[in-house]
Amino acid sequence: MDTETIKSLGSILLWGAFFLLMMRFGCGAHVMGGHGHRGGHGGEEGASPGGPTRDPVCGMGVDPAKAAAASVHDGRTYYFCSTSCRDEFERGPARYAAAAVEGQSPHGGHQHG
Repeated sequence: MDTETIKSLGSILLWGAFFLLMMRFGCGAHVMGGHGHRGGHGGEEGASPGGPTRDPVCGMGVDPAKAAAASVHDGRTYYFCSTSCRDEFERGPARYAAAAVEGQSPHGGHQHG
């Protein structure tokens, strides 16, 4: 192989690796439902079990079928975007459940990094 062919092949491999990383961890992760949050953004609290709901801790929209975690409090199932939000909910479920009924997040929402 000559030098130009090797440069071209290296360039293609570099762009391919960049594309793969962006699809896995960048913008593509949100489109494909990744980034550690299963489900999309938006939705309403108290929607049907098949429809979107809101994480009572951070306020992020969560599809119950794809939720990262769930917890039951007073006979009602709450769905979470991550296990850390579920763990926070389980430390004080009454506080988060009351805020969820009012359609608010006790933290005012937080960003996941």
